[in-house]
Amino acid sequence: MTPDQFLFIIAFALGLVLLAVFFSFVPVMLWISAIASGVPISIFTLIGMRLRRVIPSRVINPLIKAKKAGLDVTINQLESHYLAGGNVDRVVNALIAAQRANINLTFERCAAIDLAGRNVLEAVQMSVNPKVIETPFISGVAMDGIEVKAKARITVRANIDRLVGGAGEETIIARVGEGIVSTIGSQDDHKKVLENPDMISQTVLAKGLDSGTAFEILSIDIADIDIGKNIGAELQTDQAEADKKIAQAKAEERRAMAVALEQEMKARVQEMQAKVIEAEAQVPLAMAEALRSGKLGVMDYMNLKNIMADTNMRDSIGKLTQHPDDEKK
Repeated sequence: MTPDQFLFIIAFALGLVLLAVFFSFVPVMLWISAIASGVPISIFTLIGMRLRRVIPSRVINPLIKAKKAGLDVTINQLESHYLAGGNVDRVVNALIAAQRANINLTFERCAAIDLAGRNVLEAVQMSVNPKVIETPFISGVAMDGIEVKAKARITVRANIDRLVGGAGEETIIARVGEGIVSTIGSQDDHKKVLENPDMISQTVLAKGLDSGTAFEILSIDIADIDIGKNIGAELQTDQAEADKKIAQAKAEERRAMAVALEQEMKARVQEMQAKVIEAEAQVPLAMAEALRSGKLGVMDYMNLKNIMADTNMRDSIGKLTQHPDDEKK
């Protein structure tokens, strides 16, 4: 192999490498597709996107779609929205859907909604085709103490102007639930709610619950209504049971005090009996002292014994002749 041939092979290989790097860095096929679709774009613009770390297909394909739909958007708008972290394809689809539905929606507004974290395409579709939100069973208690459970279906339409900063579906469900509870609770008789469930939807709808939300409430329909527990009776039963326990506790307290007082009186009786026994024990000692000192003679002592014996005999005779009825008494 001659030196000229060797240099030719090296140059050819370098050319192939450079050509491969060029085609991998510059999306030539995407550029050709844009030109063929009537979207004039410079090849240097695509190279600039690569340098700015922008995936060209994420911007050029939505731009082609927008131009074909007749939208007035520029490549700079789409690229800036991509760099801000937005979904360019979804924004363009939302703009096309809004144009077809005659909804006044600008690119800036659509991009702001997308950057706010909301699905702008779904919002546009919901503006055309309203969405139905079904609430769980919501319990309310009428004034007669009967629990009433109601389930509602809320038909809402997205409000494009309030998508940024507006509350979501959870707020709508919470407000409707609050309105159902207050409406049921304001009725004197639960039968009125059962006879006219439309009264709930009319009352709730008249409160303007969609203010400050990203939706517009079109209708509120009561899908199902049931009777729950007798809350009033249960509360009265619980109160009666509580009163019963309080009365039992007080009665037990009084019984314990009476038992304590009885024991105290028994102790006092025992104490008094002890004192009597102690006093009786002093009598023989006093008599002995009187005999020693001469204050009491022997005959006096004998007379005292005779009197005591006579008294005991009379007591014995009285007990033997006592009537049975008197013993019972």
